[in-house]
Amino acid sequence: MPNKKAAIKSLRQDRKKHTRNKAVISELRTLVKKATTLITSNNREEANTALNQLESRLDRAAKSNIIKKNNASRRITRLRAQWAKTGSGA
Repeated sequence: MPNKKAAIKSLRQDRKKHTRNKAVISELRTLVKKATTLITSNNREEANTALNQLESRLDRAAKSNIIKKNNASRRITRLRAQWAKTGSGA
């Protein structure tokens, strides 16, 4: 446990940020799972809307430094590539 007043406040702020960030990361994981299941089930229209929503959330998370910018970009690119492959086979 910290002893100084500033360290106590910092710990309190870190806990708040941790819970907020954890909620965002959990939401991102849920959206990724939803998008991948829609992609694998060849449901292109719903998968596209899910990908658009996921892309928006990933960009927002990267903007607020919850995840890194390249991480968000990489996830979007890989999912879009999977989505594009389903279109060529159908």
